[in-house]
Amino acid sequence: MDTINSGSKISIWIFNIYIMTAKTFLLLFGVCFFSFLNSSAQNFPILEECFRLKQLEPPKGKVRMVLDTDAINEIDDQFALAYAYLSKEKLQLEAVYAAPYFNKRYPWISISAGDGMEKSYEEILRLLKMLGKSPEGFAFRGSGRYLEDISRPVRSDAALDLVKKALAGTSDNPLYVVTVGCITNIASAILIEPKIIENIIVVWVGGNSLEWHTQEGGNLRQDILAVQVILNSGVPMVNLPAHPVVSHLQTTIPEMEYYLKGKNTLCDDLLRITKEYSKGREAWSKVIWDIAAVAWLVNPSWIPTNLVHSPILNDQKTYSIDRSRHFIRMATFVKRDAIFNDLFRKLARK
Repeated sequence: MDTINSGSKISIWIFNIYIMTAKTFLLLFGVCFFSFLNSSAQNFPILEECFRLKQLEPPKGKVRMVLDTDAINEIDDQFALAYAYLSKEKLQLEAVYAAPYFNKRYPWISISAGDGMEKSYEEILRLLKMLGKSPEGFAFRGSGRYLEDISRPVRSDAALDLVKKALAGTSDNPLYVVTVGCITNIASAILIEPKIIENIIVVWVGGNSLEWHTQEGGNLRQDILAVQVILNSGVPMVNLPAHPVVSHLQTTIPEMEYYLKGKNTLCDDLLRITKEYSKGREAWSKVIWDIAAVAWLVNPSWIPTNLVHSPILNDQKTYSIDRSRHFIRMATFVKRDAIFNDLFRKLARK
């Protein structure tokens, strides 16, 4: 009887080892298989880490930039566009791209990503007129949809112009791609011509800090695949998280009235749209999110940053950390008063 029991135990032990070995093999096979698919589908240039770190150093002097914006979605994009255009001592704004956006909270703003992009383009034209800037060869329509398949990047006017400008530049004089909305235009440009990651630096307002419980947010939740492309491509990137960093860039209507009211047509327009957005709420403030990306280029000391490993964005809209991945730069704080002082001063003297 003991011999039979021993034999049964040995058989069960062998069977368990077999099952564990089979599971391990399948797991390794799955990892290798999907890694192969990923590397085959996204064939990005491999940047040396020392090169990427050099590109991620805070900018000095005047830099080239393009702005990718969902200008009609909220009221912060209008501030960001004006701020970038008026910061000519630091920024050479070469183009403005209309980004897709679907605003579920306010369906009258946009009924689809394509509708949001088209209305943003019209808003860009309206603002450029107030700024005295011709849109010819400067303002471009972006994608009419979000990125749905990495094998089918959206060949919009914006994406193609970005490819053209990036290829015409050099890594010694990189093009800063400031994107303050859904990031499909930029991801599509990289998928169309992966070599451009050598000549551009992406500055993105989106997502939340690594420690935040979720990455839910308008610029990320609607465009997950595009954000995954950016994070996985190895492109030099500066991320300005919404919470708990950029969320401190708040202003109020009384403050805006004090610094902007009656100064010029642009200032009065920005005050008007802010009042309309407030809907008469009392003790109310508004985060002007998108000026953060411009402010970092104007004066990086206003927005301290750290080097962190590029996070892995899961389909569940959370970050996972892999410390073997490449570095990006991530903001940790904003000096709110210094930024608004510079913004208001430039708007008022326009």
